[in-house]
Amino acid sequence: MPLAMNREVFITCAVTGSGATQDRSHHVPRSPAQIADSAIAAAKAGAAVVHCHVRDPETGAPSRDVGMFREVTERIRDSDTDVVLNLTAGMGGDIVFGDVENPMDLNQEATDMAGATERMAHITECLPEICTLDCGTMNFAEADYVMTNTPGMLVAMGQMMTDLGVKPEIEAFDTGHLWYAKELVAQGVLDSPALVQLCMGVKWGAPDDLNTFMAMANNVPDDWTFSAFGLGRNQMAYVAASVLAGGHVRVGLEDNLWLDRGVLAENHELVTRARGIIEGMGASLIGPEAVREKLGLQKRMPR
Repeated sequence: MPLAMNREVFITCAVTGSGATQDRSHHVPRSPAQIADSAIAAAKAGAAVVHCHVRDPETGAPSRDVGMFREVTERIRDSDTDVVLNLTAGMGGDIVFGDVENPMDLNQEATDMAGATERMAHITECLPEICTLDCGTMNFAEADYVMTNTPGMLVAMGQMMTDLGVKPEIEAFDTGHLWYAKELVAQGVLDSPALVQLCMGVKWGAPDDLNTFMAMANNVPDDWTFSAFGLGRNQMAYVAASVLAGGHVRVGLEDNLWLDRGVLAENHELVTRARGIIEGMGASLIGPEAVREKLGLQKRMPR
């Protein structure tokens, strides 16, 4: 297979995520102000795109609060640092089943299932350039938790994104997710060329070995744009792997808390480390305006 290295790369920084990492590192931002400040610092370090969730400022628990998403959006838009905004639309598809003898006795406290309109409410109001579309259902490594996105839900949410003029970033956690993404494009629900994030090493989706990664990368249509990430200590290895495979890069505290052994990272430090790898490989970074032009994005203020 010939080398198809990407020479013009953009970095996405996944700023905070929704995992239970808030008590493992004091650098994981919680409040809208902290999330926006961390995103802006990452952009100054070289990230062209920032991917943001929101959290309860007191507990750090993940949230779908529209007001907090709006505050993050306004703080980033009002800053003097330009960056492409990518908001999650993955919340509201979480089922935690009961025990193996009573699976339908759901854990109501941990389950968060919402309709398509509710899941998209903050996207409709904040109008980011990009929002994520988790393109399938998957067992996670958390006992009886299942990330749940049915084909009907994905059609509805995908059509809303298209109608809003917000570019979906298709989150492919396994090979079948990429397969279904192609079907959404074929049906006209999503526009082509599409944008894909290959999510590697998330238990129990696609493992992060290079054979699986290249199988997924080779199945991305030639005119689509893809990025990829690995978790934990493999985050920086995937910076190099994705660029070598022709893709773009994602780093950030959503996926990895560590800069070095025993050294907790901040988002801007992870971006700086990734930038050094990319430029050391002979590639160059592109900024937010170039990303908008490449992907056909619209920068807008919230409604």
